[in-house]
Amino acid sequence: MKTSDQTLRRLYKVLSVLILILLAFLFIFPLYWIVTGAFKPATDIYAMKPVWWPSEFTGENFVKLLNKRSAPLFQLAIPFSAQFSGTGEPVYFLTGPTVPAAFRWLINTVFMAVTAMILTCITASMAGYALAKKRFRGRGILFSLIICAMALPKQVILIPLLKEMSALGMMNTLWAVIFPTVGWPFGVFLMKQFSESIPGEILEAARVDGSSEIRTFATIVVPMVKPGIGALAIFTFINSWNDYFLQLIMLTSGANYTMPLGVATLQAETSVDMGLLMAGASLAALPIIIVFLIFQKYFTQGITMGAVKG
Repeated sequence: MKTSDQTLRRLYKVLSVLILILLAFLFIFPLYWIVTGAFKPATDIYAMKPVWWPSEFTGENFVKLLNKRSAPLFQLAIPFSAQFSGTGEPVYFLTGPTVPAAFRWLINTVFMAVTAMILTCITASMAGYALAKKRFRGRGILFSLIICAMALPKQVILIPLLKEMSALGMMNTLWAVIFPTVGWPFGVFLMKQFSESIPGEILEAARVDGSSEIRTFATIVVPMVKPGIGALAIFTFINSWNDYFLQLIMLTSGANYTMPLGVATLQAETSVDMGLLMAGASLAALPIIIVFLIFQKYFTQGITMGAVKG
């Protein structure tokens, strides 16, 4: 009987490993195809039979990506100057040197995603902690509204969002893409669930010792929900990076384009160049991989804690 159970366990482990290897291959293959395609010559990309490995490594696709357009490395504008200029464009008081537009697009995208990630983690962790550990009138209704907001697609609130950004003078700026992401209902929901696990006795002891709310939050709450913040950081970064729809609506100037939007405009100018597209996709995927590797430890801890909590 024991021998039979051991055989079944070994068989289960072998099948589990084989399934995991298969799933890992299915998820990694698109990234492999894009990265290798970025270094393939046109003959390999458009060959009738798939070329699994470049017959000759070439940087031609990246050269085309970098030479298509140019843009200033950075532009510092006077806040809300677009409302008072005759063209509706911001007034810039400092402009950087001219570089390939792809560099500017990459900087724009990294700035947008990192800023949205930091602001979202701060606001969501504070709101989640307040909803989980504070008792105030309307708390349940407020949380119910947040849950309902999670079910609303972004297209439903697009027109009010456009009017709001226009009234604030933020249209055609990266802030018009950053601020709508900061109030992410899912982030508040996620951090509330993590904050529920904080023992109330620890918070009460901190209050007895005379700790202020800010100090309690910074020294006690944040370290205890760090896995949740790490998971939220990855979710927010990827969500902001890949939000092509909002970027397309809010950004109209080429200098303010993000990497996905900039590469898409290059495709619109000429016939579809798959090598150029893969080079842009490879460059755009690099920061996401770096962020995931940095927060991987906290992400796995967050998923594990969520699984244990049920």
